[in-house]
Amino acid sequence: MHALSPSDIRSSFVNVSLRERSAIVIPSDLDATAWDRLDYFGWRDAKTPLLGFVVAEIDGIPVGLQLRQTEQPTRTRPQCSWCSDVTLPNGVVFFSARRAGKAGRAGNTVGTLLCARFECSRNARRLDPPAYLGHDASAARDRRVESLRTHVDTFFRDLRDGA
Repeated sequence: MHALSPSDIRSSFVNVSLRERSAIVIPSDLDATAWDRLDYFGWRDAKTPLLGFVVAEIDGIPVGLQLRQTEQPTRTRPQCSWCSDVTLPNGVVFFSARRAGKAGRAGNTVGTLLCARFECSRNARRLDPPAYLGHDASAARDRRVESLRTHVDTFFRDLRDGA
């Protein structure tokens, strides 16, 4: 990802009202963010713990989504839909997100299971120990990163463009 300013981030949200957009609390430590190691930028606001915010570059343009975590915990240990990591160091929760535009105003939402603290980029880039003799761990990592990018891109396009 390219480095984003607070105004870039705030103006990128497509599934919130103008009032909701102005109320989003942008993290203050953007300068310390390793943008080149992120496939999307995600955070939670401590004041509204059930809300999550994610921004990804779609066709070179930042697109932001507000997500809402369900209050009901999952019954089993689920797998993240984006990074598909089976050795998760963190929890996975169910988020729903309003679609953009007319569909979102009509109440249409999409749900997905995601890492609770949006750690997918780090999970996908982790170099796992060789699974078998001759296993190319770095190629496997590259495939995980590409898969993550595809899942993020598909989800964002669905919410932004879907009916």
